[in-house]
Amino acid sequence: MTAPHSAVAPGRFSAKVAVVTGAAQGIGREVALRLAREGAALLLTDRSEIVEETAAACRDLGAKAAVQLADAETFEGCEGVMNAAAERFGRLDVLVNNVGGSIWFKPFAHYAPHEVEAEIRRSLFPTLWCCRAALPHMLAGGAGSIVNVSSVATRGVNRVPYAAAKGGVNALTACLAWEYAAHGIRVNAVAPGGTEAPPRRVPRNPNPPSDQERAWIAEVVAQTKASSLMGRYGTAAEQAAAILFLASDEASYVTGVTLPVAGGDLG
Repeated sequence: MTAPHSAVAPGRFSAKVAVVTGAAQGIGREVALRLAREGAALLLTDRSEIVEETAAACRDLGAKAAVQLADAETFEGCEGVMNAAAERFGRLDVLVNNVGGSIWFKPFAHYAPHEVEAEIRRSLFPTLWCCRAALPHMLAGGAGSIVNVSSVATRGVNRVPYAAAKGGVNALTACLAWEYAAHGIRVNAVAPGGTEAPPRRVPRNPNPPSDQERAWIAEVVAQTKASSLMGRYGTAAEQAAAILFLASDEASYVTGVTLPVAGGDLG
Protein backbone atom coordinates (compact mmCIF):
# COMPACT_ATOMS: atom_id res chain seq x y z
CA MET A 1 0.00 0.00 0.00
CA THR A 2 1.31 3.45 -0.91
CA ALA A 3 1.39 5.93 1.97
CA PRO A 4 -0.76 9.04 1.43
CA HIS A 5 0.88 12.41 0.99
CA SER A 6 0.11 14.58 4.00
CA ALA A 7 -1.85 17.75 3.29
CA VAL A 8 -0.39 21.12 4.23
CA ALA A 9 -2.32 23.63 6.37
CA PRO A 10 -1.25 27.04 5.01
CA GLY A 11 -0.85 29.73 7.65
CA ARG A 12 -1.02 27.35 10.61
CA PHE A 13 2.34 28.62 11.90
CA SER A 14 2.10 32.24 10.76
CA ALA A 15 3.78 34.56 13.27
CA LYS A 16 5.46 31.54 14.92
CA VAL A 17 9.21 31.10 15.32
CA ALA A 18 10.37 27.49 15.25
CA VAL A 19 13.70 25.79 15.90
CA VAL A 20 14.27 22.41 14.24
CA THR A 21 17.31 20.39 15.27
CA GLY A 22 18.87 17.80 12.99
CA ALA A 23 17.33 19.64 10.04
CA ALA A 24 19.86 18.61 7.38
CA GLN A 25 18.38 15.22 6.52
CA GLY A 26 15.46 12.85 6.97
CA ILE A 27 12.57 13.69 9.27
CA GLY A 28 14.17 16.97 10.37
CA ARG A 29 14.39 18.26 6.82
CA GLU A 30 10.78 17.23 6.11
CA VAL A 31 9.59 19.00 9.27
CA ALA A 32 11.47 22.16 8.29
CA LEU A 33 10.00 22.20 4.78
CA ARG A 34 6.49 21.60 6.10
CA LEU A 35 6.85 24.39 8.67
CA ALA A 36 8.06 26.69 5.89
CA ARG A 37 4.98 25.87 3.80
CA GLU A 38 2.77 26.60 6.80
CA GLY A 39 4.20 30.04 7.55
CA ALA A 40 6.82 29.62 10.29
CA ALA A 41 10.03 31.60 10.60
CA LEU A 42 12.79 29.05 11.10
CA LEU A 43 16.11 28.60 12.84
CA LEU A 44 17.55 25.34 11.52
CA THR A 45 20.45 23.59 13.17
CA ASP A 46 22.67 20.60 12.53
CA ARG A 47 26.33 19.66 12.80
CA SER A 48 26.53 19.32 9.03
CA GLU A 49 26.76 22.26 6.65
CA ILE A 50 24.24 20.58 4.35
CA VAL A 51 21.58 22.09 6.63
CA GLU A 52 22.18 25.21 4.52
CA GLU A 53 20.49 23.37 1.66
CA THR A 54 17.39 22.83 3.79
CA ALA A 55 17.35 26.50 4.71
CA ALA A 56 17.66 27.51 1.05
CA ALA A 57 14.74 25.23 0.15
CA CYS A 58 12.66 26.82 2.93
CA ARG A 59 13.46 30.30 1.61
CA ASP A 60 12.39 29.18 -1.86
CA LEU A 61 9.02 28.42 -0.29
CA GLY A 62 8.81 31.99 0.98
CA ALA A 63 9.85 31.39 4.58
CA LYS A 64 12.38 33.24 6.68
CA ALA A 65 15.06 30.67 7.51
CA ALA A 66 18.38 31.04 9.30
CA VAL A 67 21.04 28.46 10.14
CA GLN A 68 23.12 27.88 13.25
CA LEU A 69 25.67 25.08 13.07
CA ALA A 70 25.99 23.43 16.46
CA ASP A 71 26.85 20.27 18.34
CA ALA A 72 23.59 19.48 20.11
CA GLU A 73 25.31 16.94 22.34
CA THR A 74 26.59 19.89 24.40
CA PHE A 75 24.61 22.42 26.42
CA GLU A 76 26.71 25.23 25.00
CA GLY A 77 25.75 24.24 21.46
CA CYS A 78 22.06 24.08 22.31
CA GLU A 79 22.10 27.34 24.23
CA GLY A 80 23.76 29.07 21.27
CA VAL A 81 21.00 27.84 18.96
CA MET A 82 18.14 29.07 21.16
CA ASN A 83 19.85 32.41 21.74
CA ALA A 84 20.38 32.79 17.99
CA ALA A 85 16.68 32.16 17.31
CA ALA A 86 15.61 34.73 19.89
CA GLU A 87 18.12 37.31 18.66
CA ARG A 88 17.21 36.80 15.00
CA PHE A 89 13.42 36.62 15.32
CA GLY A 90 12.68 38.12 18.73
CA ARG A 91 11.02 35.06 20.26
CA LEU A 92 10.85 31.28 20.35
CA ASP A 93 7.47 29.55 19.99
CA VAL A 94 8.16 26.02 18.78
CA LEU A 95 11.03 23.59 19.31
CA VAL A 96 11.27 20.29 17.44
CA ASN A 97 14.00 18.11 18.96
CA ASN A 98 14.91 15.76 16.14
CA VAL A 99 18.59 14.95 16.80
CA GLY A 100 19.22 11.27 17.54
CA GLY A 101 19.35 7.86 15.94
CA SER A 102 21.05 4.51 16.34
CA ILE A 103 24.75 4.44 15.56
CA TRP A 104 25.14 0.66 15.84
CA PHE A 105 22.73 -2.27 15.57
CA LYS A 106 23.77 -5.37 17.52
CA PRO A 107 22.91 -7.48 20.55
CA PHE A 108 23.76 -5.68 23.78
CA ALA A 109 26.56 -8.12 24.74
CA HIS A 110 28.49 -6.90 21.67
CA TYR A 111 28.46 -3.19 22.59
CA ALA A 112 31.71 -1.75 23.91
CA PRO A 113 31.35 0.64 26.88
CA HIS A 114 32.33 3.65 24.77
CA GLU A 115 29.65 2.71 22.22
CA VAL A 116 26.98 2.61 24.92
CA GLU A 117 27.98 6.08 26.07
CA ALA A 118 28.03 7.38 22.50
CA GLU A 119 24.48 6.15 21.88
CA ILE A 120 23.22 7.90 25.03
CA ARG A 121 25.01 11.12 24.11
CA ARG A 122 23.53 11.02 20.60
CA SER A 123 19.91 10.21 21.41
CA LEU A 124 19.23 11.64 24.89
CA PHE A 125 21.44 14.64 25.59
CA PRO A 126 20.52 16.76 22.55
CA THR A 127 16.84 16.69 23.59
CA LEU A 128 17.66 17.23 27.26
CA TRP A 129 19.99 20.17 26.58
CA CYS A 130 17.79 21.80 23.95
CA CYS A 131 14.78 21.71 26.28
CA ARG A 132 16.86 23.28 29.03
CA ALA A 133 18.16 25.97 26.68
CA ALA A 134 14.75 26.77 25.17
CA LEU A 135 12.75 27.04 28.39
CA PRO A 136 14.00 30.50 29.49
CA HIS A 137 12.93 31.96 26.13
CA MET A 138 9.52 30.28 26.23
CA LEU A 139 9.00 31.34 29.84
CA ALA A 140 9.81 34.91 28.86
CA GLY A 141 7.22 34.70 26.09
CA GLY A 142 4.59 33.10 28.30
CA ALA A 143 3.97 30.16 25.97
CA GLY A 144 5.63 27.51 23.84
CA SER A 145 5.36 24.09 22.28
CA ILE A 146 8.10 21.46 22.40
CA VAL A 147 7.92 18.25 20.36
CA ASN A 148 10.57 15.62 21.07
CA VAL A 149 11.27 12.91 18.52
CA SER A 150 11.49 9.64 20.45
CA SER A 151 11.05 6.12 19.02
CA VAL A 152 8.94 2.99 19.37
CA ALA A 153 12.30 1.18 19.51
CA THR A 154 12.11 1.43 23.30
CA ARG A 155 10.88 -2.13 22.70
CA GLY A 156 12.89 -3.97 20.08
CA VAL A 157 16.00 -5.91 19.20
CA ASN A 158 19.67 -4.99 18.73
CA ARG A 159 19.42 -1.37 19.96
CA VAL A 160 19.42 -1.48 23.77
CA PRO A 161 21.47 1.72 24.40
CA TYR A 162 19.39 3.65 21.85
CA ALA A 163 16.21 2.30 23.44
CA ALA A 164 17.43 3.44 26.86
CA ALA A 165 18.12 6.92 25.51
CA LYS A 166 14.68 7.21 23.91
CA GLY A 167 13.08 5.91 27.10
CA GLY A 168 14.76 8.88 28.76
CA VAL A 169 13.25 11.18 26.15
CA ASN A 170 9.79 9.82 26.99
CA ALA A 171 10.39 10.40 30.70
CA LEU A 172 11.67 13.96 30.33
CA THR A 173 8.71 14.74 28.06
CA ALA A 174 6.24 13.69 30.75
CA CYS A 175 8.10 15.46 33.56
CA LEU A 176 8.54 18.74 31.68
CA ALA A 177 4.86 18.73 30.75
CA TRP A 178 3.97 18.52 34.45
CA GLU A 179 6.40 21.28 35.42
CA TYR A 180 5.54 23.82 32.73
CA ALA A 181 1.85 23.41 31.87
CA ALA A 182 1.01 26.24 34.26
CA HIS A 183 3.39 28.48 32.28
CA GLY A 184 1.63 27.89 28.96
CA ILE A 185 4.30 25.52 27.65
CA ARG A 186 3.21 22.21 26.15
CA VAL A 187 5.68 19.31 25.87
CA ASN A 188 4.90 16.26 23.77
CA ALA A 189 6.76 13.59 21.84
CA VAL A 190 6.28 11.41 18.81
CA ALA A 191 7.58 7.85 18.71
CA PRO A 192 8.29 7.02 15.08
CA GLY A 193 8.47 3.46 13.85
CA GLY A 194 10.61 2.50 10.90
CA THR A 195 10.72 5.42 8.48
CA GLU A 196 11.78 5.43 4.84
CA ALA A 197 14.33 8.08 3.95
CA PRO A 198 16.99 8.63 1.30
CA PRO A 199 20.45 7.29 2.16
CA ARG A 200 22.10 9.51 4.76
CA ARG A 201 24.64 11.86 3.23
CA VAL A 202 26.39 12.05 6.58
CA PRO A 203 26.16 8.56 8.12
CA ARG A 204 25.92 8.15 11.87
CA ASN A 205 28.50 5.37 11.65
CA PRO A 206 31.04 6.06 8.90
CA ASN A 207 32.42 2.50 9.03
CA PRO A 208 30.78 0.09 6.56
CA PRO A 209 28.98 -2.77 8.33
CA SER A 210 30.44 -6.26 8.40
CA ASP A 211 28.46 -9.27 7.20
CA GLN A 212 27.48 -10.00 10.80
CA GLU A 213 26.37 -6.40 11.35
CA ARG A 214 24.27 -6.49 8.18
CA ALA A 215 22.57 -9.62 9.53
CA TRP A 216 21.80 -7.83 12.81
CA ILE A 217 20.41 -4.85 10.89
CA ALA A 218 18.20 -7.22 8.91
CA GLU A 219 16.82 -8.53 12.21
CA VAL A 220 15.91 -4.97 13.21
CA VAL A 221 14.10 -4.37 9.89
CA ALA A 222 12.20 -7.65 10.15
CA GLN A 223 11.16 -6.98 13.75
CA THR A 224 10.11 -3.42 12.93
CA LYS A 225 7.83 -4.50 10.07
CA ALA A 226 6.44 -7.42 12.08
CA SER A 227 5.58 -5.09 14.99
CA SER A 228 3.64 -2.70 12.75
CA LEU A 229 0.03 -3.67 12.18
CA MET A 230 0.35 -2.09 8.73
CA GLY A 231 3.41 -4.20 7.97
CA ARG A 232 5.43 -1.39 6.43
CA TYR A 233 7.74 1.50 7.11
CA GLY A 234 6.27 4.99 7.28
CA THR A 235 7.35 8.05 5.34
CA ALA A 236 9.04 11.21 6.53
CA ALA A 237 5.89 13.11 5.48
CA GLU A 238 3.76 10.94 7.78
CA GLN A 239 6.13 11.63 10.67
CA ALA A 240 6.16 15.38 9.96
CA ALA A 241 2.36 15.49 9.90
CA ALA A 242 2.17 14.16 13.46
CA ILE A 243 4.96 16.41 14.67
CA LEU A 244 3.35 19.54 13.25
CA PHE A 245 -0.02 18.66 14.73
CA LEU A 246 1.47 18.40 18.23
CA ALA A 247 3.47 21.59 17.68
CA SER A 248 0.45 23.55 16.48
CA ASP A 249 -2.34 25.34 18.30
CA GLU A 250 -4.67 22.58 17.07
CA ALA A 251 -3.17 20.48 19.89
CA SER A 252 -3.71 23.21 22.50
CA TYR A 253 -5.23 20.71 24.97
CA VAL A 254 -2.54 18.05 24.47
CA THR A 255 0.56 17.84 26.66
CA GLY A 256 2.67 15.13 28.25
CA VAL A 257 1.87 12.66 25.45
CA THR A 258 4.20 10.35 23.56
CA LEU A 259 2.34 9.55 20.34
CA PRO A 260 3.39 6.38 18.47
CA VAL A 261 3.56 7.01 14.73
CA ALA A 262 4.35 3.49 13.72
CA GLY A 263 1.47 1.84 11.91
CA GLY A 264 -0.02 0.41 15.09
CA ASP A 265 3.23 -0.53 16.86
CA LEU A 266 2.84 1.04 20.31
CA GLY A 267 6.44 0.47 21.37
